[in-house]
Amino acid sequence: MSPSLALSLWIVLLIALLCFDPARHSKTSAALWVAVIWMFIIGSRLPSQWLGGQVGQSAESLEEGNPLDRSIYFALILLAICVLTSRSFKWGRFFASNFALMAFVLFALVSVCWSDFPFVGFKRWFRDLGNYLVILVVLSDPHPLEAVRAVLRRVSYLLVPLSILLIKYYPQLGKQYTIWTGAGMYVGAATSKNMLGALCLISGLFFFWDTATRWSERKQQRTRRILLVNVAFIAMTLWLLNLSSSATSGVCLSIGCLVIAASHTKSLMRRPILLKVMIPACFCLYVLLAFGFDMNGRFAGAVGRDPTLTDRTEIWKCVLALHTNPLVGTGYQTFWLGHRLEMIWQNYGPINEAHNGFLQIYLDLGLIGILFLVGFLVAGYRTLTKRFQPSFGLRSLALAVWTVLLFYNMTEAAFEGGLLWMMLLMGAVTLPARAENRARFAAALDNSGATELSSTHLCAATCVQTTESVR
Repeated sequence: MSPSLALSLWIVLLIALLCFDPARHSKTSAALWVAVIWMFIIGSRLPSQWLGGQVGQSAESLEEGNPLDRSIYFALILLAICVLTSRSFKWGRFFASNFALMAFVLFALVSVCWSDFPFVGFKRWFRDLGNYLVILVVLSDPHPLEAVRAVLRRVSYLLVPLSILLIKYYPQLGKQYTIWTGAGMYVGAATSKNMLGALCLISGLFFFWDTATRWSERKQQRTRRILLVNVAFIAMTLWLLNLSSSATSGVCLSIGCLVIAASHTKSLMRRPILLKVMIPACFCLYVLLAFGFDMNGRFAGAVGRDPTLTDRTEIWKCVLALHTNPLVGTGYQTFWLGHRLEMIWQNYGPINEAHNGFLQIYLDLGLIGILFLVGFLVAGYRTLTKRFQPSFGLRSLALAVWTVLLFYNMTEAAFEGGLLWMMLLMGAVTLPARAENRARFAAALDNSGATELSSTHLCAATCVQTTESVR
């Protein structure tokens, strides 16, 4: 098949999927496309890279950025603000309900004051502010559960087949070569094999969770069609994950699917406290074994992998040897700039992350930033465990993403942005009461029908409306 014919076929299939998707929910807002476009860019390449066809980056480009990219990011942020304003979003209540997250975000903003590159740090902070705004667009939708499903499904529809297309028919875009050995790496629609692995991790988690939550309704014709699409995308995701050779994403996908499966077992649903205790306990045990007894290196060597975790341990030693400010760091996302970047690139090539999320936060924001991050993770886990009940549709997916994020950030950096961080926000962010009440009212209408509401749902809807009027 010629590349042009494969591209045409991909476009036709993509349009067919988006227009005739059996999982499509007609009542979700068109504003969700703001989040889809944003996550497409975050999970693949910058607009300037797509237009130029170049994936490589220079030290100068990392500092200066690109005007086209800034314009598109700004337009999406402005659209997100307009959507939230039209929905009368209660910012004050949102800040109060998410104090730990706001403290982390505001400290990141303040950190640009002591950065060597304050303007660059502020630009990156403002860009990453869009991550939170587009998530609020999704969660403030009148049908939040279906909105989350629609966004994650559309992003997977766009990126997974596109990655296959680029790898098979456009290798100049879908494949890269290391500067030291010349070995080939499959990157698909992303910019590195690790980013392709992260995309597969997100896609695999979503489709496995969606299949698990719909399995009890598999006898319905519509559900069977949805499950068929899910299985097809799970197969494509696993094929891409194998090509990416991302061991971290593969292990984390297994952990996430295990958490989702355990969340849907009858025994743990009756005693959810077991799962709530097991997850942090297992992570603490892993940290103890990995760093106290060097189990990471031993395990990697036993399975034929590099005991240094592909030079990650050497990178960790190198960045710590630069002796950044231990309390406040170098400023938000400005460690990998200037003389520090040049020094590291001379030894390890063009890398721009510490390959450890906690270490990356320490370098940028210091120990204070670590404390704020841990505070948000603890608060987010408390929110997730409180919602661990049948009425919260995202319970198992959110818990799996929280678990995966901890393990993933031991060898990759994903706390300052990326698809995995955004998925966590979808489950850990608390919306103001009014938005939640509107969501419950919309769900009551969906479950009961617009014309035939049961007396229970009528009472619930009346209470919601009365509470709203009083407020």
